[in-house]
Amino acid sequence: MNFISCIILFVLFLGIHSSRILELTDKFSDIRREGGYWLVKFYAPWCGHCKKLEPVWSLVAQSLSKSNVRVSRIDCSRFPSAASEFGIRGYPTIKFITADSEYTFRGDKTKDDIINFAVRMTGPPIEIVKSPETFQYIKNSNKLFFVYVGEQEGNLWEVFQDVAAKLQPYGYFYSINKELLQNNENISELPSVFVYKDGLSHFYPVNRPNEEYNSVTYINDLNLSLYNWVNEERFELFPKVTRGTINEIIQTNKYIVLVVVEENRLQQIPADMLEFRDKVENLVRKNRSKYHKHFQFGWVGNPDFVNSIAMRVLPLPQLLVLNSTNHQYHLPEVNCSEMSSETIEVFLEGIRNQSVPAFGGDGLFISFYRAYFDATSALADIWRGNPVLTTVLFGLPVAFLSFIFISVCCSDILDAEDEAEENHAKEE
Repeated sequence: MNFISCIILFVLFLGIHSSRILELTDKFSDIRREGGYWLVKFYAPWCGHCKKLEPVWSLVAQSLSKSNVRVSRIDCSRFPSAASEFGIRGYPTIKFITADSEYTFRGDKTKDDIINFAVRMTGPPIEIVKSPETFQYIKNSNKLFFVYVGEQEGNLWEVFQDVAAKLQPYGYFYSINKELLQNNENISELPSVFVYKDGLSHFYPVNRPNEEYNSVTYINDLNLSLYNWVNEERFELFPKVTRGTINEIIQTNKYIVLVVVEENRLQQIPADMLEFRDKVENLVRKNRSKYHKHFQFGWVGNPDFVNSIAMRVLPLPQLLVLNSTNHQYHLPEVNCSEMSSETIEVFLEGIRNQSVPAFGGDGLFISFYRAYFDATSALADIWRGNPVLTTVLFGLPVAFLSFIFISVCCSDILDAEDEAEENHAKEE
């Protein structure tokens, strides 16, 4: 097969993929009332992030082509009323939409994460497990999930249903009878709720009702407590944190401990950075009970958004701790490469007792400075990527404005000289 034939086949291949994506208009608000599942990308043609997502979106459409999910997109520059109707504030935005509900995707914009989101939303909030084999298959999938164990009745079951319905976009929820667990889980009393992650089960501490509770107060407290517990536990012990997931992790209202390293295009990490990352991860896994209540750990392979938090370019590897309640952050005073496990423990303990200096925050001046830092960083990235294009984009407007300014100034000078000559002629 010659080169031209390969090109033709490649173009046809792209055409087949793109044809699986439905192009929607502002009439979509009427169409959705007819029912069905819609996975919609709201985009603008000029948006760089939208262009980057396009090949991923084609793969999503291909993978879901045999499902009952209609993968589609809306050009918000042509149909701004659709963007307004669905509250679109940035591009691209992905939503799962039915006749009477809509859910925004807030994870990483990767093929697998988007597909998992769509699959979760097409099913019930809670999936009933009916065999030990099914439960073992779910455990072997290496995904994080929540399980209700016991009869499907009572206060805990009703609250678990409510929490699962609210957090269905973010996690998997199951219900199973204790007999089907085959003694794989150490359950002392029923009903119980546990999360399975990192190969381990962690149980929700159920506060059983007593004389001090009336039924309404107990259910309200249980609802809030279980919701907060699920919201805190829906992340692994030491996940990879990206720009797409950081805002969700902040919802835990804990200290967010980020090990910052730099991956190359092959997702390889330099040896010294990898050593530091592994050191922190080992510390966390050995001391989960000590740190879990106050800290959520993770690691970052792209330091750009962490630099935005710190409003400066940080040396690598780095350990940054973000206070999710006020957006202040903490940095160690020593070189992270030289930190031992004991030094890291002292640093974290200093954050808990507020003896470590805090920087940043969410004040007005800080927000303006962060916006300035992000703008200058973006400009520097554009310059490094294509200095000629950057010169053209920014040099021409500056040259044009300079020309206007010089013209105005020169005209004033010439007018002043003409007036001086006229006055001199009159005097003579």
